[in-house]
Amino acid sequence: MLPSSAGRAGFHPLRVSEVERLTDDSVAVTFEVPSELRETFRHTPGQHLALRRTVRGEEIRRTYSICSPATADGGPALLRVGIRQVDGGEFSTYALKELAVGDTVEVMPPMGRFVLEPRDGHFAAIVGGSGITPVLSIASTLLARRPDAQFCLIRSDRTAASTMFLEEVADLKDRYPDRFQLVTALSREEQQAGLPSGRLDEERLTALLPALLPVADMDGWFLCGPIGLVQGAERALSGLGVERARIHEEIFHVDAAPAPAAVASPEHSTLTATLDGRSGNWPVQDGETLLETVLRARSDAPYACKGGVCGTCRAFLVKGEVRMDRNFALEADETEAGYVLACQSHPLTTEVELDFDR
Repeated sequence: MLPSSAGRAGFHPLRVSEVERLTDDSVAVTFEVPSELRETFRHTPGQHLALRRTVRGEEIRRTYSICSPATADGGPALLRVGIRQVDGGEFSTYALKELAVGDTVEVMPPMGRFVLEPRDGHFAAIVGGSGITPVLSIASTLLARRPDAQFCLIRSDRTAASTMFLEEVADLKDRYPDRFQLVTALSREEQQAGLPSGRLDEERLTALLPALLPVADMDGWFLCGPIGLVQGAERALSGLGVERARIHEEIFHVDAAPAPAAVASPEHSTLTATLDGRSGNWPVQDGETLLETVLRARSDAPYACKGGVCGTCRAFLVKGEVRMDRNFALEADETEAGYVLACQSHPLTTEVELDFDR
């Protein structure tokens, strides 16, 4: 069971205990978790942390996946995340160039549903670039806790020098040689062994996967990385007979989309929202998202990317109808169950009710 998000939306100052350079453009940052917060920061393998800082009076939030294994009992004393620099990225540039041991960062407790509770079975992941980060936590926790479980990691990177967590993945291969399978593809560099260079697109994966694994019989597939890789892998798996319920996705980066046309809310549209057990209702201004409506009155409303990618602002639609501009975070079963992304939702009815605590 995932830790409840209710009552956990606030940020906590955590001390940086290590900043490890992984590649020219990525680092692993380790935070110390005080004993009184360890249960709060207990995580399920695959979850992420939202980090916050203020630059020139503007609040910046970004989410980064936890790469360290999940603790079996209680909460962790240390939490480690992987951060890759993004062109123009305020937070990632700060992490690579300025963040140092002893600094304090405001951190929100773990969230996210791209997870695998350790259980017996045969699982696989297809990842690109920094998409290895949550999968490293998933695979290492699974293999340590479940002696009969198996895991296959298919990863794509530009070059060997740009590959994050090389040593950690090599350690998994050494510790679990009979239960951990590693397949590496480099898009811009030839390898002495392994796959020929080139991207792992739909066509290539459709040909490759049946030669590696009993594709349709796997207990779970985890796809993480750029949107092109994730969507291509999903199409390949679907074409090979994998049930949609066994495919789990997390997109790490989506190029900024053109601003959608302003949505005219129905006249006198009102939003009622429940957050941390307290409810309120407010008028929705024309064109604003429901998250923006809540934030005008409740600065503690959960959010991070505001781009429909991280899922931090996920809420249950109790009443009314909404339209989402885009959605790269919620899976089909979640939207069918009534969940929406508040940062992408606009009201289509005069009354809308959201519950952030469900």
